Amino acid sequence: MSDARSTRVVVVDVIGLQPEHVTEAVAPHLASLLGDVTALRPSFPALTLPAQTTLATGLSPGDHGDVSSGEYDRETDEAAFWERDRGERQRLWETARAAGTTTGVLCFQHLIGTDADVAITPSPIEDEDNNLLEMDCWTNPEGLYEELRAEHGHFPLHRYWGPAADEISSKWILDAATEGIERVDPDLLWVYVPHLDYAGLRHGPGEELREAVSTVDELLGRFLDSLRADGRWEETVVNVVSEYGFHGVDTPVFPNRALREAGLLSVKDDGEGGEEVDTPGSAAFAMVDHQVAHVYVEERVADARATLDALDGVEAVLGEAGKVERGIDHPNAGDLVLVAESDAWFQYYWWHEHENAPYYATDMDIHAKPGFDPCELFVGESGLVSLDPTKVGGSHGRTDTCGVYGLGGPKAPEIPATDSIDARAVAPTIAELLGITESIPASFSRAPLIER
Repeated sequence: MSDARSTRVVVVDVIGLQPEHVTEAVAPHLASLLGDVTALRPSFPALTLPAQTTLATGLSPGDHGDVSSGEYDRETDEAAFWERDRGERQRLWETARAAGTTTGVLCFQHLIGTDADVAITPSPIEDEDNNLLEMDCWTNPEGLYEELRAEHGHFPLHRYWGPAADEISSKWILDAATEGIERVDPDLLWVYVPHLDYAGLRHGPGEELREAVSTVDELLGRFLDSLRADGRWEETVVNVVSEYGFHGVDTPVFPNRALREAGLLSVKDDGEGGEEVDTPGSAAFAMVDHQVAHVYVEERVADARATLDALDGVEAVLGEAGKVERGIDHPNAGDLVLVAESDAWFQYYWWHEHENAPYYATDMDIHAKPGFDPCELFVGESGLVSLDPTKVGGSHGRTDTCGVYGLGGPKAPEIPATDSIDARAVAPTIAELLGITESIPASFSRAPLIER
């Protein structure tokens, strides 16, 4: 075991938390723990998987390759969300093990197969049509989920995403984190807390989000109490981070409809009476992810660009130079990348009439949909999921709304005063807090905020 054992670093990723939320009135537990907090500037794009990988590697999406929460496979002409293999990407909870550091991580994306000493991620058992057969979680060590289920019940998947999503899933995750500490007590523990995402996407950055912050603060207060009561509290640094902040939105934008009307996107019968995009037969197709869309184009790039440039709600259409400027120039990126105006967001629809929607449009089907669908947070008019994109009140993806960064706990050092912190500085700072910077196989693109 390395000397890192003398310091324990806990990282709590509270999606959507912003500096103005960390006050005595809104979040007293966090305010007491952290004192002053700083705005955390996300790398472009400010989306779940790109942001998580940036925080955990210290690299930009153009370097680590997670440029979206989905991936378009150019060889098979298929788009899928949340299914990409992490490949060679080594997050800090994996690289830190080279220094003898024990690590743990809960509910981040792409955890299956990680060698973290304790890991938990939802992995429901589904049939070939993506129907849930049995709730399950992949864990390290094997068998941990059975122990957690006996104590806390099944992971509440339908409270984790969908119309019923609420704080119950965050409570389960934090309870599981407490159990993980009791069993393994890792030197480095990352915990994903999703609750603010629901209020932020449903309502935007208003009163409902502030109320959700207070709810999360109560849950975090109980988690912090459990940390204070164990034998390593005096050696603990708590890092509170946020992947992104929210924009209030009222303008859904439909790039695939525009491409279809321009004769660039083709559709086919989905086998159940609806229209499915024919990706092999299309000259251009947009994989959307909140306020960013990756457009994959076969040859007719100029036509696609002219079509999308004319769309209301599109602020920028990035070509090769634009992708380099934004740090997203990677083979996984689209030939064109769209950025929405601050009050707009991209929806994947290519149809106009509800009766032409593909069979999965009104279902909770994150695997079949070739784009992120926040309408899954709303009960549908004729199915489980709504087809009314005007209900969506918040979005993210742009980088002009920041998250938050703060340090607390007995071992927390002061960080230099600054207006904002680059998200790429988080991983090297954590490595420095653990004292393992020189002992791990990682190349960070930013210096740490502190020096031991």
